[in-house]
Amino acid sequence: MRRSRVVRSGLSALLLFGALAGTGAATAAADDTPGATPASKPAAKPASEGVLAAMQRDFKLTAPQAKARLAAEKSAARVDLAARAAAGPAYAGSWFDADSGKLTVALTKGADASAVRATGARVTTAEHSARQLDAAKSRIDRLKAPAGVTGWHVDPRTSRVVVEVLPAERSDNDVQAFLAKARDAGPVTVAEAKGAAQRPRPLAAGTVGGDPFYTGNVRCSIGFSVVGGFVTAGHCGRPGQEVRGWDNSYIGNIQGSTFPGDDMAWVNVGSGWWTAPVVLGWGTVSDQLVRGSNVAPAGSSICRSGSTSHWHCGTVLGLNETINYADGAVYEATRTNACAEPGDSGGSFISGDQAQGVTSGGWGNCGSGGETWFQPVNEILGRYGLTLVTS
Repeated sequence: MRRSRVVRSGLSALLLFGALAGTGAATAAADDTPGATPASKPAAKPASEGVLAAMQRDFKLTAPQAKARLAAEKSAARVDLAARAAAGPAYAGSWFDADSGKLTVALTKGADASAVRATGARVTTAEHSARQLDAAKSRIDRLKAPAGVTGWHVDPRTSRVVVEVLPAERSDNDVQAFLAKARDAGPVTVAEAKGAAQRPRPLAAGTVGGDPFYTGNVRCSIGFSVVGGFVTAGHCGRPGQEVRGWDNSYIGNIQGSTFPGDDMAWVNVGSGWWTAPVVLGWGTVSDQLVRGSNVAPAGSSICRSGSTSHWHCGTVLGLNETINYADGAVYEATRTNACAEPGDSGGSFISGDQAQGVTSGGWGNCGSGGETWFQPVNEILGRYGLTLVTS
């Protein structure tokens, strides 16, 4: 309890600092967007010391290397939007390469690549467009998957839908029947599940100490503040359930919740609770301000905050993936190699100062490593008509 109160007492100072900083005059900065001038947009806000410290720790980088990577990722996110528009129907996916600091955009054969290159992206050729791959994945999403299949996702690097199977279940009759139907749906390749013998699972937990929120005897983690409440994972509770805070005081009730299919929920905030554009750093790093929700491309760095394992960072491995939980499939999730543990469900995924999503589930732990999926925050905002609280 003491640590939670200390963390919360720091939020007011952090928000006050952010408000005061916003009153200062902006300085000119170089703009790497093609055709733009230094005066065409405000100077970028620097990354917080907490994010930089976490990246140095988890990616084994020096401070200058961490700053350079964050700057390259922010640039890649802007380029990605422009490149998608320039590519049109020929767009076949994109990914960020940390070594070169560049975004690669795949285009179908015969496409005019000049307009895409003009955005600053690298270009490569792919066999299938993103629309074709997404359509194939959607057809697979309509199938009922057996337990031996852990999930599936579009891989723009290979221009295939990758279906992941537990090695010990590869020869299972139900698995083989599912794979046959999946191959009929479109271009599919089969891969060994990353967790080897582990199946992904939601990361809720029974009631224990920490800085959580509670629904009955389930502990989960707050994701992001929205106007009137906060968003979290759907498997943490059902509509109408009472939600209590870290100090066991009443917060509000779950207003909307979906699981499986999606893994999203939102909770109204009242009774003296207030919303803030902040992600807790748990003393590992400073608390982080949230300034938007621009989507980080695959290959970008990303960090996660939760009430069990606290603050950990990793890389975005893939977008629009399907996870086959025991309770049913969850669609349009993003996969990362940032670790998580039971009780972290619903917690924040953030890239730089941009909100990305809420923790859904995964395999492994923060001792031996693993992978974690999150439900994208922009999908949650759109589903429930919510507005993200930003600094």
